[in-house]
Amino acid sequence: MPKPHGGNLINRALKPKDKEKAVKAATDLERMEVSRALATDTENIARGTFSPLQGFMNQEELQNVLDHKRLPNDIPWTIPIILDAPEEKAKTLKEGDDLALYFHDQPLALMHLEQKYKFNKEEFAEKTFGTLDTAHPGVTKTKQMSNILLAGKIDLINEPNGPYDRYKLSPMETRVLFKEKDWRTIVGFQTRNPPHLGHEYVQKTALTFVDGVFINPVIGKKKKGDFEDEVILKAYNVLIENYYLKDRAVMSILPFEMRYAGPREAIFHAIVRKNFGCTHFIVGRDHAGIGNYYGPYEAQELFEEFPDLGIAPLFFKSFFYCKKCGGVTNEKACPHSNEEHINFSGTKIREMFSRGEMPPKELMRPEVSQIIAKHPNPFVE
Repeated sequence: MPKPHGGNLINRALKPKDKEKAVKAATDLERMEVSRALATDTENIARGTFSPLQGFMNQEELQNVLDHKRLPNDIPWTIPIILDAPEEKAKTLKEGDDLALYFHDQPLALMHLEQKYKFNKEEFAEKTFGTLDTAHPGVTKTKQMSNILLAGKIDLINEPNGPYDRYKLSPMETRVLFKEKDWRTIVGFQTRNPPHLGHEYVQKTALTFVDGVFINPVIGKKKKGDFEDEVILKAYNVLIENYYLKDRAVMSILPFEMRYAGPREAIFHAIVRKNFGCTHFIVGRDHAGIGNYYGPYEAQELFEEFPDLGIAPLFFKSFFYCKKCGGVTNEKACPHSNEEHINFSGTKIREMFSRGEMPPKELMRPEVSQIIAKHPNPFVE
């Protein structure tokens, strides 16, 4: 099992005996309410999911990540983890003070404010997402942010509760679990969709070479047209129950708001799974992409810049169902023409469900299709 990113697993969650004191302190401090996305970022920092970060990035860290895809100490890092504050609120804050972060009117964390600074939104968007097109959800969100960012370490008081917390494991917990299962090699799989047969194919192909597969769906705000979280989890539950060896597959959620940053986010996803204890990470076509902003294999190519990442990427390119072969295969193994191939298309599958049609068994397991079809509205609106 690899060491956590940066060498140590960060834990900035307060122990029960310290929480009461922190809650009392929070009532006397300047208070700022945060969104669910920022609350989950806070939780991920505190629980070590974002190791080695101990808080929200300062100006030097942000600039280094934007310019070099690394932290100032040269550790690979590709996605900015930042906290913006409304200008009126920022005016009341002084560097060196403590700040109480609240979520849904409940104390979430104490933040030790080390720096407040302005940032260039256009530079941030162009370097993070590779575009200034407001059709990209990341660009739009950046434009809606305040101009002022807050930096500093955090101490988590309470985790932000969510409807799927029963599926949640921290990196500390997954590392214990993998050891209990005697898994020395673990492949992580990032997903924001219910599984089709192609997903199952890449997971089981990777599982041929490792001890276990860690299926880690992203749970949180997604773009319109993506599948609802509940649908994803129910679909994976039925797939694992019916088609996976019980001691070879584990599913746990990653509370996180997708950035749709393509190649940069693919590297970040790998880092997060390394912190969970994974030795390998599956990178498919257009990983973390949206629209046509990134080349289909641009994410895979970016991994060449990070020989020191500490987790081995497993690249999957073209795969499909071949009617003549009678199963899922790829261009290196199948000798048959394109007429025999059924390509896996998330857009095509979503369109089928929208029309009330069930995908054929060559695309999706019937048990998975039935879970989706039974849901009154499986898509984010």
